[in-house]
Amino acid sequence: MMEHCYIISYDLCKPGRNYDQLYEEIKSFPQWGHLTQSTWAVISSEDSESIRNRIMSVLDSSDRVIVIKSGQEAAWQNLMASNDWARKNLIL
Repeated sequence: MMEHCYIISYDLCKPGRNYDQLYEEIKSFPQWGHLTQSTWAVISSEDSESIRNRIMSVLDSSDRVIVIKSGQEAAWQNLMASNDWARKNLIL
């Protein structure tokens, strides 16, 4: 199955939430990059719905999440991930 880059963005709605489980789930993908405070990219052969379900398994039902298959073009400024990682993975 072909791998793609997926962008994951989320809002944790309850105050004082612990991000550890969420970070562990995202980092369980073989390749990942932390792009901004609440936006990550992962490389996976899974589809966006499966990735969303994995992320939601460690979140509350009131939390928000969106998973988007990355496209052909991207631009960024001051990502938390390195520019080399972004160039290699965001535009597959």
